[in-house]
Amino acid sequence: MRKYLISTVAASALALVLGMTSVRAEDAVDPNAKQGGAITITYKDDVATLDPAIGYDWQNWSMIKSLFDGLMDYEPGTTNLRPDLAESYEIARDGKTFTFKLRQGVKFHNGREMTADDVKYSLDRVTNPKTQSPGAGFFGSIKGYDDVAAGKAESLAGITVVDPYTIKFELTRPDATFLHVMAINFSHVVPKEEVEKYGADFGKHPVGTGAFKLAEWTLGQRVVFERNPDYWHKGLPHLDKITFEIGQEPIVALLRLQKGEIDVPGDGIPPAKFQEVMADPEQKARVVEGGQLHTGYITMNTTMAPFDNVKVRQAVNMAINKDRIVQLINNRAVPANQPLPPSMPGYDKEFKGYPYDVAKAKALHPDGFDTQLFAMNTDPNPRIAQAIQQDLAAVGIKASIQSLAQANVIAAGGDKAGAPMIWSGGMAWIADFPDPSNFYGPILGCAGAVPGGWNWSWYCNKELDAKAAEADSIVDPAKAGERAKMWSEIYGKIMEDAPWAPIFNEQRFTMKSARMGGADNLYVDPVHIPINYDNVYVTDVQ
Repeated sequence: MRKYLISTVAASALALVLGMTSVRAEDAVDPNAKQGGAITITYKDDVATLDPAIGYDWQNWSMIKSLFDGLMDYEPGTTNLRPDLAESYEIARDGKTFTFKLRQGVKFHNGREMTADDVKYSLDRVTNPKTQSPGAGFFGSIKGYDDVAAGKAESLAGITVVDPYTIKFELTRPDATFLHVMAINFSHVVPKEEVEKYGADFGKHPVGTGAFKLAEWTLGQRVVFERNPDYWHKGLPHLDKITFEIGQEPIVALLRLQKGEIDVPGDGIPPAKFQEVMADPEQKARVVEGGQLHTGYITMNTTMAPFDNVKVRQAVNMAINKDRIVQLINNRAVPANQPLPPSMPGYDKEFKGYPYDVAKAKALHPDGFDTQLFAMNTDPNPRIAQAIQQDLAAVGIKASIQSLAQANVIAAGGDKAGAPMIWSGGMAWIADFPDPSNFYGPILGCAGAVPGGWNWSWYCNKELDAKAAEADSIVDPAKAGERAKMWSEIYGKIMEDAPWAPIFNEQRFTMKSARMGGADNLYVDPVHIPINYDNVYVTDVQ
């Protein structure tokens, strides 16, 4: 994982040294893939939205990727960036101007050609406070962002439509993450006329340029995608149809998979069945393991008493028995002591974190209190929440568990008065892109502490924001170590302030049916795209 990051950043930095460079995308289609067929995927909970400006959970992230495209993307199965809707791009010598040439002839699902005006509209929309996008903060380096975020402007001054197929971005500073940002869902392009037609319901009537288009959405029952026959990427997608069945308990989904009735249990292998599956050679052969840049954590709302007291937050960190929680999920993770996962640049191997020490936790905050712990209602999260509840009770903290559907927990986290504590399991952070800054901005930075945002601790440290911006201005590969050290220091300070209790770094496992091919492309590792549906195919086309 580390070598992919260095190669990507180094390529960007080399562009700065040379002054101007141009990179072109090359289409690569699996020669073994067969065209046609359909697959069925199950989920317990309904989909919250398919609007790329709004959707931000592991379930809808993959779906949105199939309906929409952005200027950049990753080669399947890697963290290597490549142009997508952009045919090529150029970076100016100062590292603050990016110019993208767009592919011509790319059509939205409604038949209209996509142009540079659509790209600008989409980014103006995602940064407009009225949209309440949890991803708005990703675009903070674009000139004019502050005015748009403050409601003083409707359009980003740093984005210029040069001509219908050329768009230019001017940044306020060099940004080592900018090309990665152009690959995330929030940067995906939408047609203005469709957004205006459906308004707040655009997420239920998505129209993009992606490999699939929405054919049906029956709330609480199913979502159906069908192949986009006009997709610009020749040879993709392989499938004719994807059906997402909603309301399927993970245990039932696994049984249906074993009977050949479905193809992918979207919620993964139920923890209670994991050992049984892995002990069966036939079933184990169909298990797909997804390496992830992942951290599961407990958030504490730093604006709510008593979590506005740092000693209380530090006490919670010392109260949790992480080893016991890891055992609950069949040791499919390792205990975490900091926000960054071990394979991410900037991870501090020498940092020990808070020890599990009940006596010290009680000494830090001897007065008990009542609170609420929100958790997603899909196994094993209720059991993990109960383990956390027991640990907190041992230090005098009585936490009632609010076990809710994923969308409801996310909504509570994005409301400043919504949730005192949240166990992030099932919604925990998987990197949007492989860079240490991604574990800061949206989930620990001030830009994420907004209504609808993902900073559920509502932690905002202006000094760390400034240091983070300074770190992201370092694009010289010779200074990669310096940049990583700065990020280590940032996360060390965060752990002193303790807005989180990091719990574990998890691997993701699921299964595919025997008839499915493309196993290597089923998971995109380690970017925040659990399943890449565009590249999936079946070997026995019906």
